[in-house]
Amino acid sequence: MKRGRLRVLLGAAPGVGKTYSMLEEGRRLQGEGKDVVVAVVETHGRAATALMAEGLEVVPRMLVRHRGVELSELDLAAVLDRRPEIALVDELAHTNAPGSVHTKRYQDVEALLAAGIDVISTVNIQHIESLGDVVQQITGVPQRETLPDAVLRAADQVEVVDLAPQALRDRLAEGNVYPATRIDAALSNYFRLGNLTALRELALLWLADEVDTALKSYRAEHGISNKWEARERVVVALTGGPEGDTLIRRGARIAARSAGGELIAAHVISQDGLASPHPGALAAQRALVEELGGSYHQVVGDDIPRALVEFARAANATQLVIGVSRRNRVSAALSGPGIGSTITRESGDIDVHIVTHSAAGGGAALPRLGGSLTVRRRLAGFALALAGGPLLTWLLVSFRSEESITSDVLSYQLLVVVVALVGGLWPALFAALLSGLTLDFFLVQPLYTVTVAEPLHLFALSLYLVNALLVSYVVDQAARRTRTARRAAAESELLATVAGSVLRGEDALQALVTRTREAFGLNRVRLLADGAVLVEAGGADASPAAAPGVPGAAATTVPIGTRASLELDGPDLAASERRLLSVIASQIEAALEHRDLAQTASEVGPLAEADRMRSALLAAVGHDLRRPLAAATTAISGLRATDITLPESDRTELLDTAGESLDTLASLVTNLLDVSRLQAGALAVALGPVDLADVVLPALDELGLGPDTVQLDLPGDLAPVLADPGLLQRAVVNLLSNAIRFSPAGTPARVSASRFADTLQLRIMDQGPGIPAGRRDEVFVPFQRLGDTDNSTGLGLGLALSKGFVEGMGGSLDADDTPGGGLTMVISLPAAAPTAPPASDEVTA
Repeated sequence: MKRGRLRVLLGAAPGVGKTYSMLEEGRRLQGEGKDVVVAVVETHGRAATALMAEGLEVVPRMLVRHRGVELSELDLAAVLDRRPEIALVDELAHTNAPGSVHTKRYQDVEALLAAGIDVISTVNIQHIESLGDVVQQITGVPQRETLPDAVLRAADQVEVVDLAPQALRDRLAEGNVYPATRIDAALSNYFRLGNLTALRELALLWLADEVDTALKSYRAEHGISNKWEARERVVVALTGGPEGDTLIRRGARIAARSAGGELIAAHVISQDGLASPHPGALAAQRALVEELGGSYHQVVGDDIPRALVEFARAANATQLVIGVSRRNRVSAALSGPGIGSTITRESGDIDVHIVTHSAAGGGAALPRLGGSLTVRRRLAGFALALAGGPLLTWLLVSFRSEESITSDVLSYQLLVVVVALVGGLWPALFAALLSGLTLDFFLVQPLYTVTVAEPLHLFALSLYLVNALLVSYVVDQAARRTRTARRAAAESELLATVAGSVLRGEDALQALVTRTREAFGLNRVRLLADGAVLVEAGGADASPAAAPGVPGAAATTVPIGTRASLELDGPDLAASERRLLSVIASQIEAALEHRDLAQTASEVGPLAEADRMRSALLAAVGHDLRRPLAAATTAISGLRATDITLPESDRTELLDTAGESLDTLASLVTNLLDVSRLQAGALAVALGPVDLADVVLPALDELGLGPDTVQLDLPGDLAPVLADPGLLQRAVVNLLSNAIRFSPAGTPARVSASRFADTLQLRIMDQGPGIPAGRRDEVFVPFQRLGDTDNSTGLGLGLALSKGFVEGMGGSLDADDTPGGGLTMVISLPAAAPTAPPASDEVTA
C-alpha cells in the first residue's frame, strides 16, 4: 500500500492563522474533486475559523471520560473506516486524553499515513522538542506538549504560516484570538512584540535549516559533488589602502545576493607584507564594514597569502575578495608573482574575486627596495650573484683596456651593492668573493691567474672586498631594523585593536581571548581560573591535524597572575610572538582585576544604597511626622484646657482630629518599620495557598470601596496563589489606594486576575494620567511621590512597600500601560499547585 503524504503548517505563535489556512486548503482541494474530511479541528471559539470549516465533512469525535470530565478526541478508527483521500488533523503536538488509542496525536497521524491517507496538520514552533529551552528563554513559558523533531523532519512538506508580530497583536487586541477578559494579560506577557519577533525568526530559521538539509540530501542521493552554495560567506582582504572601501562594498553586494549572506573583513599584519596603512584608514574601513552588517578581524602572519587563505578556511568562506596589486610593472617583474596570484593558487574551492580599483599599479618607477629578508629574498640574492657576475664579466672583458681597471672595480662594487639590497649579507659576501676572484682572474695583470703583479692592484682589491663587506653589513642591519620596526608596529596595531574592542563595549575578557586566537592562528584559546573555564574562543571546529598530541599543535599553558592561566591549542609560537603574548597576558590579568573590583563595588553598592535610604528616611521623618503629631497634640491640649468650656460638637471634632492624627501617625510608623525590615532582609514571610478573592475583598472593605469605585473581574475557577495573605493584602491595599487617588471622578478602578503558565497575575488598573515609560522605575523608590506638589500624602512608601512585599513572596510587581490610557500595576505570583497540561496547543495567557 502506498504511504500517505504529510503536510505540516508551521506557525510562530497561536493566532497566526494555521488552522484557518488548513481549512482553506481543505476547501480548495475539495473544490478540485478530492475526498477531504475534517478528522479533528480546534476553533477555540474563533468565528472566522468555525465559518471556514462549514461545508467540509467532519468525522464525529470520540468521547473519553477522565476524572469525571468528558473529553473529545480524534476518532482514529472512524477516520480509518471512512478512508478519505485527505484528512485534516489540527494540532499535531496534542496530547490525547488517557484511554485513547495512542498517547500523542502525531501517533494517530502516523497510523493514517500508514493506511495511505494524506494528512494536512498544524503545529507551533514552541512545540518542537529541540527548541523547547530556547522558547522558554524567550517567553518564560515551559512547553509541556512537544513534538519530536524527527516527526516534523519526516514530513513531506513543511510550510510557514507567517504573520507580522504587530499584525498578530492587532488581531489579538480586536478579540480575534482570545476572549476580551484574556487580551490584556496576553498582550503583556506571551504576545509582547519582542517575544513574537524572536519566535517568528526562530520559525523562519528552522525552516531555512530544514531546506538546507533537504538540499544536501538531494545532492547526496544524486551523487552531486560540486558546490551548490545557497548562502554566501564573503571574506574581504583589507590592506588599509585607498581601495578598501571599494572592496568592502563589492563584498557586501556579493553577500547580499543570497539570503543569510555574511560579510567578513580581514586585515593581515606582517613584517614582510604590504605598505603600512594610512593613519585612520583601517578604522574608517572597519566602521564601514560594521555599518554594512559585517564583522572585522585582524590576523598576524609572516606569509600574507597563506594567513589570509587559512583565515578564510577557518571562517568557512565561500568567496574571497582581494584588490588588484598596487605594485607597478617593474616591481612585479623583479619580485615575481604577487599576493593575488599566490592566493588564487592556494584558495582551493574558495572563489577568489580580484577587483580592480583606482590605486592599481602602473607606470615604470623603480621598485622600493628594502624591508625584511625572507628565504625567497636571500635565494633571489644568490641567483642575482650567479647570473649577474658572469654577465658583467663578459661585458667588462669585451671592453677591457689598461685604463679601465677603475671602472671595472666600481662595476663589480655596484653588483655587490645590488645583491646586498636584494638578498642581504650572505648573498653579498658570496658576490664579493666571487667578483673579487673574477676581477683578479680576468681583468688584473697577469691575466687568467690569481697572481697580482702590482702591489697597488692588490691593495685596491682588498679595499674592494672590505667595502663590499661593509655595504652588505649596513644593508643587512637596515633590513633587520626595518623588520623589527614593522613587527613592533604590527604588535601595537594588534593591541590597539584589542583595546578598541573593549572600548566599543565588548566584554574585555572575551575580546582579549578571541583576538589572541585570531592573531596567532590558534585553534582554541581558553581562559581558566580556579579550575573553571571563564572564556573560550574556537575549539569546536578545530581540524584533526590541530588536535593536542599532534607535533607542533600541543596545548600550551601561559600563567595569568597566581590563580588563572591561558590555555593555547595550536602551533608553537615563535619567541617574538611569545613576547607579544606576554603583553596580552598582562592585559588579561588587568581585566581580571578590574572584574574583581567591579564585583566588590557591586557588593558595596547595597551598603551605599542603605545609607542613602537612611538619610532620606531622616529627612522625611522630620517633615511628615510633624503634621499628624502637631495636630494630635493641639487637639488633646484643647480638650485638657480648663479655662474654657467647649461645646459638645467641638469636643467631638477635637477627638476625631486626635484620633485621625494618631491613626496616621501609627500608619507612618508601621510603614517605616516595614521599610527597615525590608532593608535589613528581616521580612517574615509565611507562604501558603491563598485565594485571590480572599485577599481582594478584605482590602476593599479596609478602604471602604464599593462597586461604584472598583470593578472586579476575578474568575471563579482561578487556582490559588502561593503567597502570604497578610503581606499580599497590604500590597493590594496600597495599590488600590494609589489607583483610586489617580482615577478620574466617576471612573472606577478595575481589578482583574488571570493565569499565565504557572504564574497568576493580579492587575489593578486606573484610567488616570499614567506614567511615562522612562520613569516607571521611579515610582518604586521610597520617599518618592511622582507628580505630587505637596507633602500631605505621606512618605511615599506605598508602592515601594508593595514591591518589597511581593518580591519577598517570590513574585514581582511591574507597572504597565492601561489600554485606553492610565496605569496598570501587575502583581505576578507563582501558582500554589501545578495544573494538568492544557488540551490544545494554544498558550494560556
